[in-house]
Amino acid sequence: VAYGLEALEWADVVFVPGYRFPDREDPPEPVVAALVAAHERGARLAAISTGAFALAATGLLDGRRATTHWHYTRALAARYPLVRVDENVLFVDAGSVLTSAGAASGIDLCLHMLRGELGVAASNHAARRLVAAPYRSGGQAQYVPRSVPEPLGERFAATREWALHRLGEPLSLQVLARHAAVSPRTFSRRFAEDTGYTPMQWVTRARVDLARELLERSERSVERIADEVGLGTGTNLRLHFQRVLGTTPSDYRRTFARGE
Repeated sequence: VAYGLEALEWADVVFVPGYRFPDREDPPEPVVAALVAAHERGARLAAISTGAFALAATGLLDGRRATTHWHYTRALAARYPLVRVDENVLFVDAGSVLTSAGAASGIDLCLHMLRGELGVAASNHAARRLVAAPYRSGGQAQYVPRSVPEPLGERFAATREWALHRLGEPLSLQVLARHAAVSPRTFSRRFAEDTGYTPMQWVTRARVDLARELLERSERSVERIADEVGLGTGTNLRLHFQRVLGTTPSDYRRTFARGE
């Protein structure tokens, strides 16, 4: 670590890494004070895995939803009962404070933050460098039941990859299930377990993500982009943009277009 606690006086984002035996004692008071001061001046605080215990010690998670590694979720809830601990998600974005499950989920959280700060193209570039999935929903389960047959996981991953190259084409539940060679009902259930989304929610978000990248990297019109990504019309694209991202395609382009 290149800096001491003085870095918390200027950092825009403060990451709290996981540490051993977080349930045995609170972090040192200077650490707690520095975290609180950083939050008060507007920094975002993000905990990786058991780093959530340090954030909880500040009181900043009181009344908020948060998570940590599944092995420690009960201990976190017992030690800090005011925290609304969710034991079955990859990460939780509560705005100014964010928490994630295990170390791999910390990568998901970081990519999620990159998407919000720098756009989807930058996040996807980082994911490729890390050989990581470009995006996993924070609501995805930390683990799936052992009774679930694992071979389907690879089959469904292949179907998702296949769909990503055909977003401009009609992609119904039946089409996706046929590619995975399972019934629509089985596909829907397993897909939600794997990704945290229903198949159609996932397709819509994938199309919005592709639209985001085209808005960042090209000067194509909103209408043309909507047609290319399979959302049909500019009106439909604007509707999904507002619902998923809380902004418009035009405002998004002004914020993230290359060179701005």
